[in-house]
Amino acid sequence: MADEPRNEIEMVVESVRVHMLSSRHVVILKQADRDRYLPIWIGPWEASAIAMRLQGLAPERPLTHDLFATVLADLGARVDRVLISALADETFHARLVLVQPDARHEIDARPSDAIALAVRLGAPIYAAEDVLDRAALGPDAAVDDEEGEGRSASLTGTALEATGEPIDAARLDVFRDFVNSLDLEGDQRGGAGSSS
Repeated sequence: MADEPRNEIEMVVESVRVHMLSSRHVVILKQADRDRYLPIWIGPWEASAIAMRLQGLAPERPLTHDLFATVLADLGARVDRVLISALADETFHARLVLVQPDARHEIDARPSDAIALAVRLGAPIYAAEDVLDRAALGPDAAVDDEEGEGRSASLTGTALEATGEPIDAARLDVFRDFVNSLDLEGDQRGGAGSSS
């Protein structure tokens, strides 16, 4: 798998947010060269680990991601990149690409852990183009209707199953409603709780 060619798009962590009604956490990745966003639901601990680092905060004692970063450095390995590599059964998958002087490794990881490690080490984050085509939202994704409810106006690309068949739009409604309820232009840009 390490030698497979992929179309990878560079992403940056736009923010970490909390959905007020459900208290669920989401990390928003933004395509580096255009307004296309990839929202990924994550757990509260991983959200805190990412947000703390984005805000420049350091815990008194190392968190798990800090420990892993230290272990990698001590072993002479560096994180070359993080890749959001797949979307299967509505679950994102990631790969950590590690390099050593004489070896290269790709390790399966949860996106939240991979992103938390990437922000600690300054490693670039990429998403596979097919993942973005299936799940990314453009800048016009949320449009308020007359009742004030967020509606999904468009998805960037065509949503396809791994088989090449279109995804039933009803299966993504819960995810779209959640994303549309987020304030992407709010004053928390750059991380949860940060002030601009």
